[in-house]
Amino acid sequence: MTEITVTVKQVLDKKGSATYSVTPDTSVFDALTLMALHDIGAVLVTDTGRLVGIFTERDYARKLVLKGLSSKTVKVGEMMTRDVATIEPSEQITSVMNTMTRRRFRHLPVLDNGQLVGIITIGDVVKAVIEEQEETIKHLANYIAGEIAT
Repeated sequence: MTEITVTVKQVLDKKGSATYSVTPDTSVFDALTLMALHDIGAVLVTDTGRLVGIFTERDYARKLVLKGLSSKTVKVGEMMTRDVATIEPSEQITSVMNTMTRRRFRHLPVLDNGQLVGIITIGDVVKAVIEEQEETIKHLANYIAGEIAT
């Protein structure tokens, strides 16, 4: 398999760097409302501008629903994942894909010199890999057809 040369920065340049965040004191209900409004599967949890966690649909399902807790009274800070793995803009998508697969993540915040600059999802990774493979196929087809000089 050929190495995918796309970087996280290139993916963010295409998709944009918008992120959605809540504070640890936000109710789970309000966080879910924000997630539904933007059709996203996770929100970042920040405290005075610093990333302190991530709250995902998985957190909601496993930590709240299965325990019979109320999303209107429980705070995100009680349910969020605290040990947040992050990536840098210079990382290759192949490396990100390996991290996501190995650690079973679907969302990875992107930090540049400690500053939040975006979030990469498994969907972004799959899209980048498909686009890169389509370009390779196009290039090879043109080469075989004799449209590219050697």
